[in-house]
Amino acid sequence: MEVRRLELFYLRMKLRDEFRTSFGSVQERPVVLVRVEERGGEEGWGELVADDGPWYSYETYDTSSTIIRNFIAPIVLQRELQDVYDFHAAVSRIRGYPMAKAAVEEALLDLYGRLEGKSIADIVGGVRKEIVSGVSIGIKRSIDQLVSEVETRLEEGYRRIKIKIEPGHDVEPVKAIRDRFGDIPLQVDANGAYTLRDMQVLRKLDNYGLLMIEQPLAWDDLVEHSILSRKLTTPICLDESIKTLGDLLVAYKLGSCEIVNVKPARVGGILGAKEILETAARLGIGAWIGGMLETGVGRAFLVALASHPAVNYPNDISASDRYWEEDIVEPPWKLTSNGTLEVPRQKGIGVEVRTDLTEKYLVEKWTATK
Repeated sequence: MEVRRLELFYLRMKLRDEFRTSFGSVQERPVVLVRVEERGGEEGWGELVADDGPWYSYETYDTSSTIIRNFIAPIVLQRELQDVYDFHAAVSRIRGYPMAKAAVEEALLDLYGRLEGKSIADIVGGVRKEIVSGVSIGIKRSIDQLVSEVETRLEEGYRRIKIKIEPGHDVEPVKAIRDRFGDIPLQVDANGAYTLRDMQVLRKLDNYGLLMIEQPLAWDDLVEHSILSRKLTTPICLDESIKTLGDLLVAYKLGSCEIVNVKPARVGGILGAKEILETAARLGIGAWIGGMLETGVGRAFLVALASHPAVNYPNDISASDRYWEEDIVEPPWKLTSNGTLEVPRQKGIGVEVRTDLTEKYLVEKWTATK
């Protein structure tokens, strides 16, 4: 692949509803799209999912796009890439910034798929025609509001409910959901908001038959999670703590988790995520694909990855209208009557970017050429 143009589209898009976690509240989200074009005119799209601030990750959309502009783009434009693995070898001297690398990798994978007539699912070894869709619900202003949204999402067909928790908002909402809806597939996500001093509260959650407790302790911890996992019967799922394949291997050795939430942006891209999925399967660790409030561009890669046979839990991959009044792809992602999303088999990401909407929400555009 000889890339002759790399572009960044900076958009500002409002979510349909406020989304609150232990990090804070999000109502409007920066969206950065990456577009690459090869000399024959074919294009590929990716999405940078870093946020405004360094809450989930040290990367922000501002710092990551600076890395793309100043370091990744010159590398991509100065050489002819044999494949996407060649891209990773070329940018390996750039330390860190997995989200920046993942965004450009996605665009290159889409381009490669279009050139070779392969879908992203084909490229990653996906086998499923549909993937099971769960939904993530942020912290609400009241228990009644939370229960009402859970009811709405179940009526829409979502097959698993995940709620965000934080100290002071944990056992009570879980109890309310169990009292109202019974034994539905339910899990909680703390985003690292607890410590081992909260053991009493975390043990109370053991009484509610949860699928898992996601990232209860610090974002970079593996040791204390190994202690906690021995104290609870509910499986521990790690998210932020697993940034590399090496982290997964250490977690396995320590007994820090039984399940891993795989987010491509967090681990440096789709190919790195595929390697983690396949290793988790060999080690007997459960896995599913998590989301980062992506538009339909980033969501396409999540759906493809979730079709991999190593994924054995419902995913945090919702329909377009879960978050956006209008998504920027055609067709938008829609939930089937079975609570699933269909896996595209067309070449590339399987959806087309709507340039009319990218122009509508555009704040800035940056272009580099060969």
